[in-house]
Amino acid sequence: MQTRLASTVKFLLLAAALLGPGAANSATPAVKAPQVDTPKRVLFVGNSYFYYSGSVHIYTRRIALAADPAWAKPFAYKAATIAGSPLSHHNIEHLTAPGTLGVAEPFEVVILQGNSTDALSDKTRAEFRRTVIEFDEVIRKRGGRTALYMTQAHVKPSRSAGPDMMRKTEEMYVAVGNEIGALVIPAGLAFEEAYRRRPDIKLHQDYDGTHPTELGVYLAAATVYATIYGKSPVGNIYDYYGRISKEDAAFLQAVAEDTVRKFFGR
Repeated sequence: MQTRLASTVKFLLLAAALLGPGAANSATPAVKAPQVDTPKRVLFVGNSYFYYSGSVHIYTRRIALAADPAWAKPFAYKAATIAGSPLSHHNIEHLTAPGTLGVAEPFEVVILQGNSTDALSDKTRAEFRRTVIEFDEVIRKRGGRTALYMTQAHVKPSRSAGPDMMRKTEEMYVAVGNEIGALVIPAGLAFEEAYRRRPDIKLHQDYDGTHPTELGVYLAAATVYATIYGKSPVGNIYDYYGRISKEDAAFLQAVAEDTVRKFFGR
């Protein structure tokens, strides 16, 4: 028994040494604070999750403007999206070249979002990792920093919905984020927490169980804002021109703040 125990301990120590210091808790983010002080030029690169129901980048900008109009007025937000596509379909060299998207200076933060099912197979996980590493090199060459947007798990009627989808997605984004030293935006965890608190809330479109509703985009944007600026969205007056009730806005703001604090407090 002692010999078997000693062998097991030796194996675990060897595995820990090979996998590195973060292996004991692969869901712990290495980067726990904004890496750019008040980023003014932000590019979102992804697919329909970014442009559905009014666009995450537009909501994020409006939340920033509502928080402090003078502070956020100079901000430039752009989004490059390809429907139903993995991250590898984008030409990051072109997108980040100063002036290409009408922004003369380099983007300070580039937020990358992969396909929502990337974490569900070894092949797509490997492609996501390879693409993020490649894109990060280009982004850093331009003088910017990479952030990774953790997507939400699917719900029914999506055929990909499952009890472990969020855990697989979380692990993939945190692992790749830690590998390249990128900030991870825990949007998917915010969706999960909102459903835990209010199971009746509609954050996904009923017809596919994957794309965000207006409430889902609001929650995502509040999470992005809290993560990249290190500021609380609680009390923000932006309500999508009255389309989102004060009660829903307050709830989603609190979920975003709590999720970000918990995620980076690990």
